[in-house]
Amino acid sequence: MNTTNLISIEQFCTHYNVPVTFITALHEYELVEITIADSENYLQTNQLNDVEKMIRLHYELDINLEGIDAIYNLLKQVENLKSQIRTLKNKLNSYEDL
Repeated sequence: MNTTNLISIEQFCTHYNVPVTFITALHEYELVEITIADSENYLQTNQLNDVEKMIRLHYELDINLEGIDAIYNLLKQVENLKSQIRTLKNKLNSYEDL
């Protein structure tokens, strides 16, 4: 399997000095997706920014995993609402141009 857009969870956890169980717990809360290739677990590189934020929330701000789950679900809702607003503004602008 091509692993160019993947990073080993072991390598990631070593670099950030976090236990592998933290990433596993994030996966159980469906906050990250783990890819298995060649009998090793990987994170997708497009998830790294979010995982770094989750690490800071948990280890620097002492927010538990349930709190992180709530925060990220709310952030997803905000992004969806922003997208809907953008779409509605574009539709409104097209009617105003008539």
